[in-house]
Amino acid sequence: MKLIDTLEQELGKKDLPTLHPGDTVDVHYLIREGDKERVQIYSGTIISISGRGIRKNICVRRIVQGEGVERIFPLHNPRVQDVVITRRGNVRRAKLFYLRDRVGKKTRVKELVGDKVRRERDAEKARRAAITAAATAQEAAPADDSAEETVEA
Repeated sequence: MKLIDTLEQELGKKDLPTLHPGDTVDVHYLIREGDKERVQIYSGTIISISGRGIRKNICVRRIVQGEGVERIFPLHNPRVQDVVITRRGNVRRAKLFYLRDRVGKKTRVKELVGDKVRRERDAEKARRAAITAAATAQEAAPADDSAEETVEA
């Protein structure tokens, strides 16, 4: 089991934001048209998060010309360039499938404001700083080990 976990850590993306159901996000997705590639932005509300580790998926819902459109994005897919959180949603459920039955202004989710947002933002900054510090320490560690070996020899 540890082998699978180490593979997931090596192959997965390192700098994903902390996502929650109810958040409004912009997913930057790389699409291919003929022989050209471009980044298309898919904006919507996260209605569910499934999987864990490298298999983590988000289901994003938006309304296009009066019709609800849902799309599932694997977060660690190379085609998903970036996920940008535009609004934090204040919801009390893990799966927001009830939004499928709603139309118009009823599909809006309350925005999370105040101290909760600041605490989440500070925790996110601390988490990202720890990840970058661990990555730089990991890159520097093998170089230090090889230098010590050459000194001893």
